[in-house]
Amino acid sequence: MIALVTGASRGIGREVCRQLADRGHTVVAATRSGTGPGVVRLKLDVTSDGDAARAAAEIAGRFGRLDVLVNNAAITYDTWQRAADADLDVVREAAETNLYGPWRLVQAMLPLLRESGHGRIVNVSSEVASLTNMGGGTPAYTATKVALNALTRMLAAELRHDRILVNAVCPGWVATDMGGPGGRPVGDGAAGVVWAATLPDDGPTGGFFRDARPLPW
Repeated sequence: MIALVTGASRGIGREVCRQLADRGHTVVAATRSGTGPGVVRLKLDVTSDGDAARAAAEIAGRFGRLDVLVNNAAITYDTWQRAADADLDVVREAAETNLYGPWRLVQAMLPLLRESGHGRIVNVSSEVASLTNMGGGTPAYTATKVALNALTRMLAAELRHDRILVNAVCPGWVATDMGGPGGRPVGDGAAGVVWAATLPDDGPTGGFFRDARPLPW
């Protein structure tokens, strides 16, 4: 199984790479610096159309297919902002990575995922994006993750006939550089992402999960 993980240099992305490798996957670790824990290291800025195309070409040349795409790269947990007076330039910048980045990667990798015959797309989201429980704060991060959840639903519906399962996963509050101290171990958060990446063919699609259990939209 060939898996591509974005934002793989640290935190949840790095741990997802490790857990997938432990399960026997060939892991392509994609980072902006080109350094990471995967069997194959790939320099990839998810905001770049050129990088996405080059990554797809490299994976096609090496493997001929892609079985798993984990869209983990994200930025701007903007705890200092409120929606009422947010800097919209910050929101736009966050959207380039948190929404358009995964969207761009799906479009670039879709021919390779179709070659798999049982592709999996996992969009790493957050419970802050749940409309059911939403409050104020972190507007750039929250709004872009809400949009990522919407993209997840659309892709799941459109790709069902290709046998590609598409789900959003909240890893929970995890002790990473973004999450800060006090969260649960990174391995626990990554495990839910790996669960979605390794679902059987009759597994769920178009869902929002944490620890393999559904979250309210």
